[in-house]
Amino acid sequence: MEDLRTSEAWRVFRIQAELIDGIETLNELGPAVSIFGSARLTEDSPYYDQARSVARDLSQAGISVITGGGPGIMGAANEGALNQGARSVGLNIELPHEQIANPSQDTRLSFRYFFVRKLMFVKYSIGYVVFPGGFGTLDEFFEALTLMQTQKIRHFPVILYGSSYWQGLLEWLREQMVGLGCIDADDMFLFRLVDKPDEILPIIKAHVDSLSERSEEEQRSTI
Repeated sequence: MEDLRTSEAWRVFRIQAELIDGIETLNELGPAVSIFGSARLTEDSPYYDQARSVARDLSQAGISVITGGGPGIMGAANEGALNQGARSVGLNIELPHEQIANPSQDTRLSFRYFFVRKLMFVKYSIGYVVFPGGFGTLDEFFEALTLMQTQKIRHFPVILYGSSYWQGLLEWLREQMVGLGCIDADDMFLFRLVDKPDEILPIIKAHVDSLSERSEEEQRSTI
């Protein structure tokens, strides 16, 4: 029993260390967008090139790109952002399979705990771009919606990429969740759906401008 208590206590310190490392590394990051998507989609997928293009546009506009640090869509996004003006960040996770850190990260963090890593995505992002992916991608998408719906965070753009992939899910949300009253019809406006890489940067830039205006108003209100 004593060994268990000692192990649990040390786990708290490991969690604390991950939080401190993440905050100290990302605190001066500036505006950043997190790009999510499957680790299993390779370079022959059209989504790979499109994720790379989206990330390149963001980085050239001075907006850093954050990914989960792995291969597939994550690797494409880091590759697109690298050396294009802003930072290419990878929040890597220790997993028994799949997660191999991609080489296109100029800022790299490694996490043991999913919930600490997820906090970093939310805390340091001004938007999410969600490419086709699996359970992990859906987890990040729905967590952002939950936090905005419950007013735990300010609203920011959550952009689904690829209507052919997401349309079935969106129809189910409208027919079942909205239809049964499990969510409000207005909750469907917490996210947007796009099909072209060049649709994303204008959405993000408009949000950046709104944040600047809000900051100026907040500063005037304190004078």
